[in-house]
Parts: sequence; structure tokens; C-alpha cells
Amino acid sequence: MSAAATAAAVDARGDVARCPWARTPEEIAYHDAEWGVPVRDDRIHFEFLVLEAAQAGLSWLTILRKREGYRRLFAGFDPAVVARFTPADVERLLGDASIVRNRLKVEAAVRNAQLFLDVQARHGSFDAFIWNFVDGRPVCNQWRELSQVPATTPLSDTVSKELKRLGFKFVGSTVIYAHLQATGLVNDHLTSCFRHAEVAAARRG
Repeated sequence: MSAAATAAAVDARGDVARCPWARTPEEIAYHDAEWGVPVRDDRIHFEFLVLEAAQAGLSWLTILRKREGYRRLFAGFDPAVVARFTPADVERLLGDASIVRNRLKVEAAVRNAQLFLDVQARHGSFDAFIWNFVDGRPVCNQWRELSQVPATTPLSDTVSKELKRLGFKFVGSTVIYAHLQATGLVNDHLTSCFRHAEVAAARRG
């Protein structure tokens, strides 16, 4: 980041300027290191499919605080392992308070893992499948205010529709837009945020 850009990313108190939704230590760490960085790893894509679906109706902070529980119970987010979970495994997960104990969400995670493997088989990787929707290039938005950032876009509508057609669950347009933001297909850091330019400069591949 240039000296001018660095100066612009510092607020009147001398603090680093970041997206205003990042307030708690967990949110700040996630925002500064992960959010919006282009993802190439299928396991990370699967992780965010599980976590974003789990978030539905809840706060992202709740999910961040349960992330390690999900990582432990969902085999490090290995879709090949999760795809083999049995009804007994589902009951075991539902008895553990370290995750969101919602039966529909847990069962959806198992089913989505199975479909995730189907996508990998057809496209070589889930990564190749989802990046094709943006022709391999991240969408870099130029939002100045948090109120400008949308909950859904035509892009998320399209991806959601295709995933639903394939049978995925908990993949509505709002969930999918959150996934696109998280995995860097879309850069929605505010232009005043120090991460906007850094993420925009990131290259996939």
C-alpha cells in the first residue's frame, strides 16, 4: 500500500480504518486476515458453505466463536469424510453444543458434502466451478458506506439458482452472496478500509 493510501486508511484517532462491521477481536482478526481474500482451496470453499449456512438467522460472530467446534466435528471440513456421515453421526453432532444444533442445517451439511463431491467430479474442483461464474476474476466493488453493500446481487442469484438446481440446501442468494464475499469472488471492503486495496491487489492462481 502506498504512503498516500496508508494515510487515507487511518482515521482521526490514528487507528487503522477498517469495515465498521468488524468490532470484536474475533471479527477484526477474521476481517483483517481472511475476508475477501481469493480462495483456491476446495476445503475452504466447503468450510464456508457449512459456516454460512449455519449462520442463517444468526450473527456471524456466533459462527466465528463456534468455528473451531465445526472444524473438529466436521473432520477439518473434509467433504469426502462429511459425505459419509451416517444418521448416527448427525445425532452425535446435534448433541454437541460447540456447533449450532439445528437438525436441518446439520443434515444439509452432510447432503451438501455429497453434492460437493459430485461438482468436483464434473468440473475438476469446486473452485473451478464457482470461479467460472466471474470468469476467474474477482468483482472489486467501490462501496463508500456500509449501507451500500448489498445482501444479494444478480451474481449471487445466479449461483444460488444453479446450486439449488444441483440439490444443495441452505444456499439462498443471501447465503451465497456471503460466501462470495468471504471467499474473495467479490471484494466488498469499503474503499476507506485498509484491506480494500490489499485484497484488490491479490491475484488468484
